[in-house]
Amino acid sequence: MFRVIFVLDILNGIAVHAIRGERSKYRPIQSMITSSSAPLEIISALRPKEVYIADLDRLQHKGDNFELIGKISSRTKTMVDTGVQNMDDIEKCADIADTVILGTETASLDLIETAAKRFPGRINVSIDIKGGRVLTTDRKMETRPGELVKLLNNYEIKDIIILNLDRVGTGAGIEMDFFKLVAGYSSHDILAGGGVRDMDDINMLKKIDISGALIATALHNGSIPPELVR
Repeated sequence: MFRVIFVLDILNGIAVHAIRGERSKYRPIQSMITSSSAPLEIISALRPKEVYIADLDRLQHKGDNFELIGKISSRTKTMVDTGVQNMDDIEKCADIADTVILGTETASLDLIETAAKRFPGRINVSIDIKGGRVLTTDRKMETRPGELVKLLNNYEIKDIIILNLDRVGTGAGIEMDFFKLVAGYSSHDILAGGGVRDMDDINMLKKIDISGALIATALHNGSIPPELVR
């Protein structure tokens, strides 16, 4: 079954509108779902089956939203990105979330391997892409996104998230040819993130064997019906 996963970016305890990964420009969310930008009120109004949460404070080393994320995890299934860099970070995230996201922006390939063995079935890898390249500081992952997808076939992870940061929050649409290519490379489920704009995109992703999509802007502006994430 195709998964439509609600995305919640949290900064200073508030849900914000993420645009192109430019965190200094993020502002409180404005939504057709609810007039509130409080994460728990949004969750109550939307009732999503599954939520992707980015803790932007933790990602920027400016505190965290762990208590709030734990409350959300008690209401729905969560996958959480806290910018993990080591096993201690992973263990802390595993305490508050169902699935821990290891993004290429902050995690190393060695850490992905260790985490997958320590928490089987609870690790997602986010291939963070900017300017068409994998965003990473690990030389082992300095390759084309498709080649990294192939490399990750060797690891017992849950899902691979392909996150195009240039398209996040823009409603610019999905690069279908690229996603069709990576879906053919992977033995894992692929989740598409960044730029999903409407039901046409969702239906196209289904046709090319992508397993799910991360959605925020298209839900808040009414382009995708809330029923799809429930």
